[in-house]
Amino acid sequence: MKRIILPVVAIATFLVSCGPCANNNSNFPVLPETENQDEHGHGHSSAEYFGTKIDEHGALSAEAIMNKLANADSLTNVKMEATIEKVCQMKGCWMTLVADGDAPIRVTFKDYAFFVPKDAAGKKAVVQGVAYKEVLTVDMLKHYAEDAGKSKEEIAAITEPKTEYTFEAEGIIIK
Repeated sequence: MKRIILPVVAIATFLVSCGPCANNNSNFPVLPETENQDEHGHGHSSAEYFGTKIDEHGALSAEAIMNKLANADSLTNVKMEATIEKVCQMKGCWMTLVADGDAPIRVTFKDYAFFVPKDAAGKKAVVQGVAYKEVLTVDMLKHYAEDAGKSKEEIAAITEPKTEYTFEAEGIIIK
């Protein structure tokens, strides 16, 4: 009986211990896109998915989203594509996307249910969810500055609330 139970326990332990940590990003899975081929027939994986799996179809530029928010408080179920400027260096629990010539758009993740890689800055992202304008308190701005690794002097210099464009993502593609 011991000969049967010991191998079963060993295999179960291995499977449980290796599964959730395979992507080095806490317990949140990264789902690689199926392999694509370029014009020379070379395959490559081009994207990672976080949260709800979404597609890129219908994604608007950050500038287009900001223009639409000029006449609305929020936009629901929208997709936006932009370059990742910064990622929270504590956990990957928020990121900012660059909008051409405008202030960056802060992206948080619905229900704090997933994180993104801390080294994703500079990559393209497609996000789907709710875009809105938000007034951030001094305390929240200081918290974000701390997460971004700002110096104590830079954090102390934050003394006034700020209106920002924010996006709560339910799904993200990073490519």
